[in-house]
Amino acid sequence: MMDSLRKFLQSRRFEAFITVLIVINAVTLGLETVPSVTALMGPALIVIDRAILGVFVVEILLRLMAWRLDFFRDPWRLFDLAIVSIALLPAAGSLSVLRALRILRVLRIVGMVPSLRRVVGGLVAALPGMGSIMLLMALVFYVSSVMATKLFADSFPEWFGSIPASAYSLFQIMTLESWSMGIVRPVMVEFPYAWAFFVPFIVSTTFTVLNLFIGIIVSAMQAEHEAEATADRQALQSEQGLILEELKSIRIEIASLRAEGAGTRQG
Repeated sequence: MMDSLRKFLQSRRFEAFITVLIVINAVTLGLETVPSVTALMGPALIVIDRAILGVFVVEILLRLMAWRLDFFRDPWRLFDLAIVSIALLPAAGSLSVLRALRILRVLRIVGMVPSLRRVVGGLVAALPGMGSIMLLMALVFYVSSVMATKLFADSFPEWFGSIPASAYSLFQIMTLESWSMGIVRPVMVEFPYAWAFFVPFIVSTTFTVLNLFIGIIVSAMQAEHEAEATADRQALQSEQGLILEELKSIRIEIASLRAEGAGTRQG
């Protein structure tokens, strides 16, 4: 009974059905933000939303029945459980903000699509390396913020009046968002040699540290892909080994049958 239920829940048709419901739910939640559509189809959208949520709840219950305690050992099942649980919380009074969190149900599609699971697995595998780079960036930002505050606070208190203000301004500069005409050139009017501070900062953060982030993520995703390919090759080799063993047993049986037939003819 449980094996058949697991096969049903893991079947492509059922996963495709849940994926379609997730997409429909995403569309309906988006339509709820359009006043004209809400005025025309508000009750229908609410009914569709609640019906889809009911299907998700039944799905979670079926998975709990099928896997029991093993359900809690799979991070993707726990992720689905958390998303559905948030949707079940009452969205009234001080918890009205939770209505906006209903859109998180769309994230369930990450666990339903294998390619998206691989991407998320690569990002998770990259977290340790990303932590080291974030620590390095934090040090660079702190040192640069202290320097910028001491250098430019008197003339530009809005941008560099304190360490938090300097850190935010430097973050804007790092993203290259209006960094030249918006911040650096006005500063250079008062401090002509300010470029000697800002240019090395941009080179060391935008073009170096951020590229390290990209490199670590790409390396982790490549390792994830190679691990999956290795697992597929091992599964294929094990299947081939089973086939070879079966062929050997068939040959032995054929040989024994031939020997019996020859003995019968001689007798």
